[in-house]
Order: sequence, then structure tokens, then C-alpha cells
Amino acid sequence: MGKRDLRTQKRRFVKGVGSPRYKMNKGPYAPEYHRSDIFLLSVVLFLVFTGVVMIFSASAVVSHEKFDSSYLFLTKQLIWTVMGVFLMLALVRVDYNKLQKFSRPLMVFSLSLLVLVLLIDRGEIKRWLKFGMLSFQPSEMAKFCLILYVADVLDRKGSKLQDLKRGLLPVLILTAIFLMLIYVEPDLGTVVILGLVILAMLFMGGVRLSHLLSLLLLSVPLLYFATFHVGYRRERILTFLNPWADARRIGYQLVQALLALGSGGLFGEGLGASKAKLFFLPEPYTDFIFSIIGEELGFLGASLIVFLFVIIAWRGLRIATRAPNQFGNLLAAGITFLITFQAVLNISIVTACLPTKGITLPFLSYGGSSLVFSLMGMGILLNISRQT
Repeated sequence: MGKRDLRTQKRRFVKGVGSPRYKMNKGPYAPEYHRSDIFLLSVVLFLVFTGVVMIFSASAVVSHEKFDSSYLFLTKQLIWTVMGVFLMLALVRVDYNKLQKFSRPLMVFSLSLLVLVLLIDRGEIKRWLKFGMLSFQPSEMAKFCLILYVADVLDRKGSKLQDLKRGLLPVLILTAIFLMLIYVEPDLGTVVILGLVILAMLFMGGVRLSHLLSLLLLSVPLLYFATFHVGYRRERILTFLNPWADARRIGYQLVQALLALGSGGLFGEGLGASKAKLFFLPEPYTDFIFSIIGEELGFLGASLIVFLFVIIAWRGLRIATRAPNQFGNLLAAGITFLITFQAVLNISIVTACLPTKGITLPFLSYGGSSLVFSLMGMGILLNISRQT
């Protein structure tokens, strides 16, 4: 059978499928494009819509009291939402393989932003770059840039990853630089999440198990030093063990979050009927928005949110295992791990399963940087699903 017959047969096969399109380019066959994972897209959009509604419910009173307008936080979040959804839909149409050649420039750019945010004097906490009324958090961009870079390097090195010096060590050095800059901001929560994501990607990339175990053993004393040798972090851990012992000071936020969750019952107090947001729970529209969801929508509403993140993890890993190449496999897995690990950590903190730490709940918490880059990550994931 000649080349022309093979091409004709391929076109006939694709036309018989229905919606999938198949295009030819110079040289070998181009990727076969299908419809994106509509189920995953629907779940993400539902979470974003729920987040906008709950942010307005949780922030209206505080916004009116501080800024004489109940719609300030809602307006900002809507701006970020429109921008994020637009970028997500744009990335769905961009072949993810084209991103591979931009991994190094994006890595350098995000690294430069992390250094820049530390050079600007804004007090002890240096996490944001401000542009007028809007602020930008470089660490949110750095998460996805590092995942993209690690996926690219692991794909290129292949069997060299078995060699510690030539294969694995360069990846570890760059990752350590990223994590150190984020830690200095200070932001230990992001360091832990990103470190776990990179370890999972290294495991999937074929790195020796003995090397991974050595990394875990080395990280234990570093994590111990970063928590128990820093005053406010040590207090948070001790408070986590018994938040009711100091319920009016250090344990106040966690206690109020638990009271909000408990008062919701099975069906909740009703949308907009939260009492914790009336200046009892500090900043209820950010990291602790899950407690407001539990209070207003009850156990059933909170369980639905958890179930939707389980679906994201399932569909994301399904896309990763069916990706057409190693780069797509690692990139899809990294994005999925990042979103799900962050959701698990946030919900665990709000429900007092882990010590208190400032971690946003993806798609639901107030914050433009987290929302936009999470949606962009979903756009890349949906593009990979088109080629599975």
C-alpha cells in the first residue's frame, strides 16, 4: 500500500469517528485532535462560578464596612475570572508541544520575578508585585513555569535520569533555587506543595527510587528546622494540637472556622446566611472560604466541593496516562498534582487536620493570581486531552 493510500485510509477513519479532526502538515502526520474533556471543563467552570458566588457572600459585609461598597471584592474577582477563562480557552487551542520550547525562557522570567519581589521593600512579607489597584503574586506563576520546565527536562534526558550527576542533579539544583526564593518570601506552604509535585513528577519520569528516598530523608531535617525553629510556625503547630487552649488569640481563626463548619449541619444555614463572616472569622473569603461553604451549604455542599476535586484528580490523571508522549504525560500529571495537592492541603487546614497555613483553595478562594494561573493550567490540561 502506497503513501497516498495510507493517507486516504487515515482520513476515512477519522471522518468515520465524527467530531475528531485530522490535519496534515509537512513530514509525518500531525497530532490527531479530538474534542476537549468537556466533563473536566464543566467541573472547573462550576467551581469557578461557585467561587464567585461564595466570595460575594463572604466578602459583601466586610467590603461595605472597609470600602463603603459591597461589590469591591466581587468586581475584582470577576475581572480575574474573565481574564482567566479567556486565557484557559486560548490555551485549549494551542498545541501543548509548542510550549516545550518556551520552558527555559519562562523559567528565567519567573525566576527573575521571584528575585524582583524580594528586592522591593514591602515589609516582612514580600509576595506581591502591585500594579495600581491590582496585585500579582510571582510564586503562582513560578509553580506552573517550574512544572513546565521539569516536564521538559525529564522528557529530554530520558535514561540519563538514572545518573545522579548528569541527569538528576541539574533538575534538583534549579528546583532548590525556586523553592528557596519562595521560602524567603516567606511561603512555606507553597514550598511543601511544589516540592511534593516535583517529587511525584520525578517518580513518573523514571528517577531511581533510591534517589527519591534520599531526597525525602534529606528534606525531613530541613522541614523540621523551617517549622520548629521559626517562632510563629512553632506556635501554629502547638495551637493545632489544641486550638481551644488559646481560642481568643493564636487559635482564634481555626476555632471560628470549626464553629462555622459545625453550625452548617447537613443542609447549611442557607446562601448568604453565614454568621462567621460577620467579623468573627478573619478574611473569610480567602484561605478559609471552605468554612463559609460548609456553614451556608452544609455538609452536603462541602462534600460536593470535595467530590468535584476528586473528579479533577481522576480526569487529570486519566489525561496524563493517555497523553501521546512523555512530555504531555509529565505536564498533565504535574498540573493535576498541583491543583489536587493544594485543594487537599487547604481543606485539611480548614478542618483542623493540619496546622494553619495560608493556602488558597483553587478556583474558589479570592485572589487573581491563583485563579488565573490555575485556569491557564486547566487550559493546558484540556489541550492535552484533545490529543489523547
